[in-house]
Amino acid sequence: MAMRPAAELLVVEAAAIEPILQSADDTDFDLPTVCTGWSVRDVMAHCAAALTRVAANDLHDFSPEANEADVAARRGQSPGQVLAELITGYEQAAVAIDAAAGRLDGIGLGEWMHGGDIRDALSLEGAYESEGIELAFGLLVDRSHNLGKPRVIVNIGDATFDFGVGEAMTTVTTDRATFVRICGGRQPDPERYRIEGKAGIEDMILFS
Repeated sequence: MAMRPAAELLVVEAAAIEPILQSADDTDFDLPTVCTGWSVRDVMAHCAAALTRVAANDLHDFSPEANEADVAARRGQSPGQVLAELITGYEQAAVAIDAAAGRLDGIGLGEWMHGGDIRDALSLEGAYESEGIELAFGLLVDRSHNLGKPRVIVNIGDATFDFGVGEAMTTVTTDRATFVRICGGRQPDPERYRIEGKAGIEDMILFS
């Protein structure tokens, strides 16, 4: 039986990110990411903590304060220890997300986006359009509907996506990676997207 897209996305991301992190130099883990104040190692720690909590059904509110506490609790661990928890977390949380009937889909999508944060910090090509992006796009659209975001018609190459709900008052023309950055609030290059209509870029952010 097929897994829910959010769970499948975690499985895909686990397979893709593990060799990247295993081959990283020690100094790579200290590189800053687009997540303010967090290094690559800190993003790994946040992801590991979140996935462990999902697997153990020990969720908190994932506020900035709660997330920072999880990261701080792992700052005494080696990158290898954090990576081990992260990979185990992907596997176990995928099962929990699949069983949650959509309730935890946002976590699966968010963890994939954090994989992009890590790739971006490591200057890897295609940081925010890695394997699984087709699954991620479907989840981005679903999340925009669930959050009641203003309706936006998104044009990416020959493809069109219906983002948000209500009357379509805005059109965005961009590329896949930039749209992921927009939805994640990840400092998109303004030269790589064009907005026509009433909604602004802030109306398309799906993660605070």
